[in-house]
Amino acid sequence: MSQVEVFACSEFSLAISEIAPDKSISHRSAMFSLLACGTSEIRNFLRAEDTLNTLEIVKKLGAKVEDKEGVIKISSDGIQESPDILDCGNSGTGMRLFCGLLSSANGHFILTGDEYLRRRPMKRVTAPLRDIGAKLDGRNSGDLAPLSIRGASLKAFNYESKIASAQVKSAMILAALRADGVCTYKEPELSRDHTERMLKGMGADIKVDGLLTTIAPMKELLSPLNIRVPADPSSAFFFAVAAAITPNSSVVLEGVTLNETRIEAFRALERMGANITYELTSDKYEPIGDITVKYAPLKAITVEENISWLIDELPALSIAFACAKGTSIIKNAEELRVKESDRISTVVKGLLACGIQVDEYEDGYTVTGGTLNRATIDSHGDHRIAMSFIIAGLKCGMEVTDLECINTSFPNFFELLQRITEVKFN
Repeated sequence: MSQVEVFACSEFSLAISEIAPDKSISHRSAMFSLLACGTSEIRNFLRAEDTLNTLEIVKKLGAKVEDKEGVIKISSDGIQESPDILDCGNSGTGMRLFCGLLSSANGHFILTGDEYLRRRPMKRVTAPLRDIGAKLDGRNSGDLAPLSIRGASLKAFNYESKIASAQVKSAMILAALRADGVCTYKEPELSRDHTERMLKGMGADIKVDGLLTTIAPMKELLSPLNIRVPADPSSAFFFAVAAAITPNSSVVLEGVTLNETRIEAFRALERMGANITYELTSDKYEPIGDITVKYAPLKAITVEENISWLIDELPALSIAFACAKGTSIIKNAEELRVKESDRISTVVKGLLACGIQVDEYEDGYTVTGGTLNRATIDSHGDHRIAMSFIIAGLKCGMEVTDLECINTSFPNFFELLQRITEVKFN
């Protein structure tokens, strides 16, 4: 499946209960089970390439994994050295978090990934880890995979990050759990907080005070997880945009995490004028509920705060910008350049191909709303670019190439899309 043709759609109204399970929480559920005493039980685990690669790595690190009737049970006697190379596929989350987790483990480990992941920068994680004693190296002085990790004794740290990154923060928190003293991590703005929430729920001594996180080393193994992974708001957001740009349309997105660090893109869409409501249904490890999105005429906005909360959704949000009245502005989003693709460049090129006026800057871009035109878009192996421009095709028709990447996060995306419009694969 290398290319898809998507056709413009008419109004629709539907409820979706099959949004892909949350990718970030699925990764962490599998990894954190290696820190537990007893058997962790994970329901609704995302069965996509990235997260299945993480689950396979957990097996190679010595865990016993049982997968029956939709429940994954993971038990471990501690991290074991693997004779195999650990392949993270396309997942930057997987690679960066494993760096933190394995830096203090007994053994030697090699992390690699696909051609796209091997081009992504890792020094933002490897450099601070090496500063506290990690024996970690790779190509380009430790900036590029494959990465070599030899477990070592780690020093306590007081680290102040220059960027708001949940991946960097999570890697350092995981390292801190086996450091030789209490550690602190400070970030410039609050990034996604799944790691802190989940580890605290397992019994880790972690305290969060605004932008400062304090982590005490583990005295013993943590309590096992018993979690149902909620639907991924980053995946749900594609269908939120679909409803927001299609007159007289609405969608109910069921069972989504309502964590404030994960629904900022929905808040941005609200500011643009979309009619959005939230209903909380449960709250254990994460607040979970339903999000209803109804069409309304959209207006331009500026997005320059809490960028780390919506970094994954910015490509899809940019499609909404293209359909809004006025010029929308993205600022402080340099992080987009080091995702699965340079997303500033790929969004700008894609929108220009669709006839939309766009201006590119080092840390963002502007989008002047207009009429989307049919085009052929190369995803550059980036699942969020691919799905964003497929959603744009609901307005004008679209051809998008290089589609295998969609399986990394949202395997049933096309199944759900076909409830809205015609799709033809080439």
